[in-house]
Amino acid sequence: MKSSYKIFAIDDEPSVLLIIKHYFKEKYEVSVFNKPADAIATMHEGNLPDIIICDLNMPEISGTEFVELIRSSGFFEAIPLIVLSATESSEKKIAILNLGADDFMVKPFNPKELEARINSILRRTGKPALESIDG
Repeated sequence: MKSSYKIFAIDDEPSVLLIIKHYFKEKYEVSVFNKPADAIATMHEGNLPDIIICDLNMPEISGTEFVELIRSSGFFEAIPLIVLSATESSEKKIAILNLGADDFMVKPFNPKELEARINSILRRTGKPALESIDG
């Protein structure tokens, strides 16, 4: 069963976007972006996601800058953010979480774990989580 929840996935690696789109398309409305600027432009048009999954290391606008931008925006500050990174540095995780990211996952990631984290965040924001894709 598909929900009306929207996920924005932002990553400069097409393979990551493909995994997210493929895994979640049955359940969520998934929009994928190669650049944070494209996602921001879409949000400025009034198309707001329920959750954003964003890579940390991207050209032009980094994941760090993106988190800062979203959290300092009056319009987008409440949108939950999950940051993905190939970096497993504790300092980096702490910095990103302190900037306002809701969660941090190291790549490569297990889509089932990402789904569990999405459901956890949706519950915390008062949105009912969906049943697991498997069950």
